Amino acid sequence: MKRLSNWPRWSWVEAAKVSTVAQALATAQSRGVDRLDAQLLLLHVLGKPAHDRAWLLAHDTDALPPAGQAAMDVCVQRRAAGVPLPYITGHKEFFGLDLQVDARVLVPRPDTETLVEWALEVLAELPGAAVIDLGTGSGAIALALKTTRPDLQLTAVDASADALQVAQANARRLQLPVEFMQGSWLTDVSGRYHAIVSNPPYVAAADPHLDALTHEPLQALASGDDGLDDIRQIVSQAQAHLSPGGWLLLEHGYDQAAAVRALLLDAGFENVQSRQDLNGIERCSGGRAPAA
Repeated sequence: MKRLSNWPRWSWVEAAKVSTVAQALATAQSRGVDRLDAQLLLLHVLGKPAHDRAWLLAHDTDALPPAGQAAMDVCVQRRAAGVPLPYITGHKEFFGLDLQVDARVLVPRPDTETLVEWALEVLAELPGAAVIDLGTGSGAIALALKTTRPDLQLTAVDASADALQVAQANARRLQLPVEFMQGSWLTDVSGRYHAIVSNPPYVAAADPHLDALTHEPLQALASGDDGLDDIRQIVSQAQAHLSPGGWLLLEHGYDQAAAVRALLLDAGFENVQSRQDLNGIERCSGGRAPAA
């Protein structure tokens, strides 16, 4: 163990309780926290970048001061209780952006990057296009689009004032100009857009998977008996707010692609199709408003 001469004076009892970096990681794993999460928690506690896991290996015999050890104990306890890692660290990377998140918003998922990539594809030849992100949450989709295409005119909507506070704070910190407004889907929206994008709630109210998501806001997860209530509302409202030939792109559940495509076709959308995520699951579906 490295010498403690540069640290504040403690009693011998305190010093005897000090553990090393390696011991702290082992203790976290023994409490049910997987190795990667334990490493990320310890880096957070030590004020190190999340990508600097090599530092932990190079300093595995370094001793933790009591304050660091106490903070790690709290983090491990929360993670073992099921609190999502980003709620503990306060950060989540999405599409190369470092987003600040907390329990007011859903944790952005990598699957949603499929929706961003599709939106960038349909907007590729539309400089200065107007885009609206419905149910923006942390602002992940809108900010990812804006950072990749600064020319886009982005509007982001959410029914939750708390969520909008998180999204606006992310936009300010990242210096990405996005217009935010509070409202229920397209109900309070005026004007037309070249693309409407959304990752709405799509989990069935009785889905047992919700039991594992109790720390995230339920209103951003569940949507009626079959999980499609909010998607139905968005589809029914969308064409009145799309420019001719504009796209509606929606994220949905792993088994909902066929149902969402049917909703789009029934509403008169053209070029209806679905896109797969990195796991080969049809994760997003969309369609194009008639050109005329």
